[in-house]
This record gives sequence, C-alpha cells and structure tokens, in this order.
Amino acid sequence: MAEIEEGASPTLMRRQLGRFLREAREGRGLSIANAAKEVQLSFNALQRLETGRTVNPRRQDVRELCLLYEVDAEDTERAVGLASRAAAAKDESGVTSLGGLFSDAFNMYVGMERSARRLLSYQELVPGLLQTPAYARAMIRAFYIHGTDEDIERRVRVRLDRQIIVTRRTRPLVLEVLLHESALHRVIGGPAVMAAQLRQLAEVSKQPNVSLRVHPYSSGAVWGLPAFPFVLLDFGTDSKGAPIEPPIVYLDGAMSSDLYIEKREVVDRYHEFADAVRRTTLDETTSRDLLRQAARRFDSDR
Repeated sequence: MAEIEEGASPTLMRRQLGRFLREAREGRGLSIANAAKEVQLSFNALQRLETGRTVNPRRQDVRELCLLYEVDAEDTERAVGLASRAAAAKDESGVTSLGGLFSDAFNMYVGMERSARRLLSYQELVPGLLQTPAYARAMIRAFYIHGTDEDIERRVRVRLDRQIIVTRRTRPLVLEVLLHESALHRVIGGPAVMAAQLRQLAEVSKQPNVSLRVHPYSSGAVWGLPAFPFVLLDFGTDSKGAPIEPPIVYLDGAMSSDLYIEKREVVDRYHEFADAVRRTTLDETTSRDLLRQAARRFDSDR
C-alpha cells in the first residue's frame, strides 16, 4: 500500500492520478465529454489528464473534478497533492521507490494491476491474484503480526477483490505465472490450507487467460538467478498500435520500499530473465499434475 515519496517518478504519479480520476468518473457513470463540459475543460484536456500525459496537472482542475465525482474530502486532498508533486518532480533515474500506507484509492500497484492487459509474475509464493481466502489470511497475518483482526480482514478483502480482473468475463487479465517449486512445499496456514490452495491453482490454470508453469528445483542455475520475485506489467496498445502506457517492472519491497522500474533497458533485462526461466519450467500439464500431487501429500498430512 504505497505512499508517494519524495523522488518518485512524475510519470508514475501522473499515471496514478489519471487512473484515480478515470475510475472516479466511471464510478459516477459520466463520459469524458460530459465530465469535461461540467468543469469547463476540453475533451482532449481531460483525456490527457486521465492518461497521465498532462505534464503540469492543475490543482484546481483536479479539485473541481473530484467535486463533480463526489470524492470524499480526504481523497480529494490526496489527489490535489499528487497533482502538485507530479508537476514539481523531476524524472531522472527511471526507478521509483515507494513505501508506507497511503490509501486503497491511491495504491500505486493495485491501480497499475487493474489497468494492465498482460501480467507476468515470477514468484516463490502463490501470487495474490491466485490466493485462496485462507492462504491470503495466513500470509497477511504472518506479515502484519501486530495487526488487529479487523485490519487483517480488510487487507484480505482488498486482496480477494483484486482477483476479479482474472475471472471477469469482459477482457480478463492475461496472466502468466512462473512459480518456483518451493511454493509447493513452503507451508502457509497448515496442510489443509495448502491442499486447498494447490488444488485451486491446478483448476484456475485451466482458464484460457491463465498460464501457470512450475519452475522445478531440477532446473539448476538459470541466467539471472538468484533473482527476487517480480512482476512485469504490460498495458497493451491503442487503436494505432502505440503503447497505452509504458511497461513497468514491480518489485515488492516487503519490509522496505517497493520499486517501480520504468527504464526500458532494465525492463528488457527482466523480459530476458523471464524467457530464461520459461525455457526451464515444466509445461502446463505437468505443472498441474505436480500441483495435484503436492495437494494429495498435504491431504495425507492432515
């Protein structure tokens, strides 16, 4: 849950602000044309703002749009502040470090995830988009050791709500998961939780928009390893074939800051690493068989 820190990329901040405004407008059932007319902006100006292409977003425009969309006062001030910082920031490194709790509405990663067309994830634990409620609860409770039951359940709901992008009927996310075999053995929540989780992975991997392959211990040393788990987000192209947004590499900071990498040459290297892992994974059918086999083993341990 990321707070926008000093030094954050202005392009990421503009894109996050644009997503927030677009989702708020769509939540009110307004078209771009109607919303722009209400706040005396041109259609093109509001479209640029929503797609993060406005270099210096005006605070007054953002405030008036939030008023039109009936955004609460707290998130309105966050949006206005984000506009100010996006206008003042300098884009230098192509790597952004974000940390701390901001708000569900401004969660940078979740906003990107919702907007992505394709997502490639290399993980050593079951990724959040495919977790069962019990697995998610065990993971979150283990990390937020001082969290109240109410806070834990809120975080579980947020995680489960994210999964709709994989299962929705209209334009579901194209998801590719390269899952290290260690995820099949690391016990999260106990044998019953693991058995149910692994069976669900086997089932969800049959969906046409989901590819799940296990990266076995037997693959040995692969180019790029050791590597931290990462996510590659691709946002697709418009009607003219131009990228809707540049691709992003996301690295979960866990106990420190999350990293968002925009630099093209670095993004390309992560694609190369993903290709190297993909060449040494089990195929999808064999991966499903291994998941079911591991689930049966956990069943016998109960």
